[in-house]
Amino acid sequence: MNDKCCIKCGKVLDRDDIGAHRKFINRGDGEFLCITCLAEYFQVSENLVRQKVEEFKKAGCLLFV
Repeated sequence: MNDKCCIKCGKVLDRDDIGAHRKFINRGDGEFLCITCLAEYFQVSENLVRQKVEEFKKAGCLLFV
């Protein structure tokens, strides 16, 4: 299995997790945080991160395709 996992909590990542990490942290990273751990890292709610992901998707951001 080639699933990528969160480097902090070990959760198997989906497209939104990887896209959010690339959008908010670094597009070139090969290791990623899940949305939950990203929210903790930035000290914001997980809901806020998910809302931003949806906004970027609606705007056509290719990191979430």
